[in-house]
Amino acid sequence: MAQRSQRIIVKFGSGILSNPKGNTLDRRQFARLSAEVAALVRAGHECLIVSSGAVAAGMAALGLTERPKQLAARQACAAVGQSRLMGLYSAMFARHGLHVAQLLLTHSDLDSRTRHENARNTLGQLFSRRNVVPIINENDSVAVEELNFGDNDRLSAEVALLVDADRLFLLTSVDGVLDADGKLVPEVRDITAVTGFVRQEKGRLSVGGMTTKLQAVKIATDGGVRAQILNGRTPGLLRAALAGKRVGTLFPARRR
Repeated sequence: MAQRSQRIIVKFGSGILSNPKGNTLDRRQFARLSAEVAALVRAGHECLIVSSGAVAAGMAALGLTERPKQLAARQACAAVGQSRLMGLYSAMFARHGLHVAQLLLTHSDLDSRTRHENARNTLGQLFSRRNVVPIINENDSVAVEELNFGDNDRLSAEVALLVDADRLFLLTSVDGVLDADGKLVPEVRDITAVTGFVRQEKGRLSVGGMTTKLQAVKIATDGGVRAQILNGRTPGLLRAALAGKRVGTLFPARRR
């Protein structure tokens, strides 16, 4: 039986978009992830990507090997890297006959009623174009430090609520939520039960870790969006998750 069309938010963190050394974007990863999202679009789903990676792309362009600690330096990296990031996405999705649309957001954009509605209306129009994949990133070049979303984790949850998404997938560098013994927790209904023992997987290019992902998951599930944390370096997990297979860590949504 065919799956019903769903509105899906997929979040890519810096750790899964860069090479193992963390000093440049991984084109093979971009090619594979873009192909997987394109397959979902062809299957009739509405897909939106929340993507990190602008700072990492800027670091590579500027010859840096470590994430700058100074906010202004990170913003400079983001300003250089954002166009490189979108250029790579554009090239990869063009292989599948799809266009990409860039939106840069800050917390204040979603906190302002007017800008919130403008963003919602714009995304609604983009979803109606079946050959466009919206790609959202935090506007790192102007965002101030205390309002950073945490490697876009919280941003992805806020966007999921903004567009009334059905599913939120957070792709990271581990298989899901791991308990104190390093074993995968396949499903979590009470987030407070796992926050005390989750293992952190924050990488050299990442802002967030598993804690920020759980905070994002709580925002999403409290708003009625089903969330799932998956290993972004394992092929085929998006399709498997949508087919109902037990992959990653699933967080059932509360009723809307």
